[in-house]
Amino acid sequence: MTNELMACTCLHHVHRNTFCKHMAAVENATDDGTLEAFPSEDNEDDTEPEDCDCDGLDDFPCWPCVQTGRTELPN
Repeated sequence: MTNELMACTCLHHVHRNTFCKHMAAVENATDDGTLEAFPSEDNEDDTEPEDCDCDGLDDFPCWPCVQTGRTELPN
């Protein structure tokens, strides 16, 4: 990451030129260098986020649902 720009070498970012899960991990890293890559089960909430946009994505989860831990990205 340089200045405000972020890039990744994963195929998702390289071929689709879009925000990837690796960028999300870096963006969510805390100041002390730790990273909560997988939310703990205690924090899981099955309620739909207000900005959920899963409808129309053909069973692919929207980013708000992934970010809150409601659903996971497929491999």
